[in-house]
Amino acid sequence: MRALVVDHTAPAHLSLAEVADPVPAPGEALVRVAAASLNFGEVKDAADPSAPNGTVIGWDAAGVVVQAAADGSGPAAGTPVVTLGTAGWAELRAVPTNLVGTVPDGADLGAISTLPVAALSALHVLRRMGPILGRRVLITGASGGVGRYAVQLAARAGAEVVAISRDPAQEKGLLALGAAEVRTSVADVDRPVFAVLDNVGGPDLVAAFAALEAGGTLINVGRSAEADAVLPPEAFLGTEGRHDRSIRTFFLLADPAAGFSADLTWLAAETAAGRLDPDISWRGPWDRYAEAVQALVGRRLRGKAVLEIG
Repeated sequence: MRALVVDHTAPAHLSLAEVADPVPAPGEALVRVAAASLNFGEVKDAADPSAPNGTVIGWDAAGVVVQAAADGSGPAAGTPVVTLGTAGWAELRAVPTNLVGTVPDGADLGAISTLPVAALSALHVLRRMGPILGRRVLITGASGGVGRYAVQLAARAGAEVVAISRDPAQEKGLLALGAAEVRTSVADVDRPVFAVLDNVGGPDLVAAFAALEAGGTLINVGRSAEADAVLPPEAFLGTEGRHDRSIRTFFLLADPAAGFSADLTWLAAETAAGRLDPDISWRGPWDRYAEAVQALVGRRLRGKAVLEIG
C-alpha cells in the first residue's frame, strides 16, 4: 500500500512511499482509509530528528472496514468508521476496535476524520470540569482544532463560553460557534470563570489560572506557546476569596485500554447531522501533504486540515 512516511530528506519531513500492508491483531479491524486530518503534534513529531525514516504516522482517519476484527468485536466489513490510533496516513489501517466509531451512511468522511483527537479531547476535558450549565468557561487557543470543538460543545452544555483567540478576525466565527464573548488576550477577561480549557500553556496558562473563581479548575490540553508557565508565589495565596483552585493535566490516551467507540459514534452522528461544525480550513488530495503541513506549522490554519486518501 501507499503511505505517508517520515522522510528527513524531504522539506516537510514526509514523503509518499510503498510500505507493507498492516496485519491486524485479533482485536483490530482493517480499515481502508478515505480521509485523514492533521494535528500539529504529529506533524511536529515527524520533524523530530529522532523519528525513524520510514515511520507511518497519523492519529486521525476515517474510512470503511474491509476486514472485521477476528475476535468478533467492532463493526462488520463494509461499515463506514472513524478511527483513532497510529499509522493513519495510509491506504490501509489496522486499529483496535475500542478506538473505532461507526459513521452514518453517506456522511462526509473528510469532515468525520477531524473528530478523534480534537473533538474527543474537547469532550473529555469538558466532562472533567463537572456541570457547566450556567457557568463561565474560558477556552484559550479557541480558534484551533480542539478549541473550536470545545466552544461548540461547551455552549451546547449550557456554559457561558469565553473564547480567547489572538486573531481578531476569528471573533465572528467563534461567536457563530456559540461563544458568548471573544477576547484577544486572557488579560482582557473582566470576570472570574468556573473552569478553563487551556490549549496554549505558557503565560496564557498563568493568566487563565488567575481568572479562576474559588474552587475553579484549569485543565491543560496543549502547549502551543512552547514557553514556560511561571506562576508567581501570590498565585497560590487564595486572596479575594479565590481559594481551592487547581491545575490538571490531560492526555487523551493516558489509559490505552480506554474505549472511545461510543463517543466517536456520537460525535460522528452529530457532525453528519450538521450539529457540530468541523470547520475545515484546508482540504485536498494527500499528494499535496507538503502544502497542508507547511500551512499548519506556519500557523496559517484555523480549524482543521484534511487529506483525501487515494
